[in-house]
Amino acid sequence: MNRTSLSLAAAIIGAAAFATAAQAADKAKGGATNEHCYGIAKAGENNCAAANGRHSCAGEAKVNYSGQEFKEVAKGTCEQMNGSLKPFEGTNTKIK
Repeated sequence: MNRTSLSLAAAIIGAAAFATAAQAADKAKGGATNEHCYGIAKAGENNCAAANGRHSCAGEAKVNYSGQEFKEVAKGTCEQMNGSLKPFEGTNTKIK
């Protein structure tokens, strides 16, 4: 192999590695593998509207760990955080 071919091959391999790393980083940030986790958001830290319709925007939660408020977390981690995949009444007593 001459230098030009070797450089081209290295560039292609590097680009492929970069694309794979970017996809992994996107997954780590949530990408398309997020789920709504209810009962883990502190007041003002929810991701979107309340399940019961009390408000329609992120950051408007008034109570810590409300069962009506969610945060998006990586799929499969909600229950490990003592959250719920479904909205519920009251506050999450599993979190202190």
